[in-house]
Amino acid sequence: MCHQTVSLVARSLEAQGIPTVVIGSGRDIVEEAGVPRFVFVDFPLGNPIGKPGDADMQRSVLSLAFDVLEASIAPRTTVQAPVRWGSDEWRDNFMKVSDENRAALLAAGDARRAKQSRNKS
Repeated sequence: MCHQTVSLVARSLEAQGIPTVVIGSGRDIVEEAGVPRFVFVDFPLGNPIGKPGDADMQRSVLSLAFDVLEASIAPRTTVQAPVRWGSDEWRDNFMKVSDENRAALLAAGDARRAKQSRNKS
């Protein structure tokens, strides 16, 4: 889900007296939105609590979020989760455009734009 959308929803819930903690990897976006409590995970987008199937990692991130919810005393608190994805190899390939994948990415973008155009009609 979009980090900005989640942040705005969290702020709205907080205004209604419902405490929230945002867990995500879009640190700049979430902090700019000014959420009260944020757990930053340095993971690829779409994986806010850890690797699929890694229950121990997921429990660790969720446990930290509950701790932040319970112990946070200052507004706009950010805590960085002390977990690692593993190797940082994902960074080398995340959103990478190269000669090897340029044609496939261009074709996927053209297909998406064509679909959007059809949906607008």
